[in-house]
Amino acid sequence: MGDSVLPDIPQSSPLASPSMTFHQGDCVTLASDGHTYQVISVDDSHDRCWLRRWPLSRQGSEVFEISLQQVRPSRPHRP
Repeated sequence: MGDSVLPDIPQSSPLASPSMTFHQGDCVTLASDGHTYQVISVDDSHDRCWLRRWPLSRQGSEVFEISLQQVRPSRPHRP
């Protein structure tokens, strides 16, 4: 799957970054909690991605779909 760029977000938003992209394997957090997740796949045409909790639990971690608008890098983005 290809790279994905976040959809248009108001510049006043803490998520706004014209060069922010997410790639398979990246670690991210959600706007709603402080947990770390791993990017499994990105659908740039629908502004969606699939994540799983990181680190993996012994039983594995369930994969879920979420809007890219709710995802942010787990550490400050560096161009």
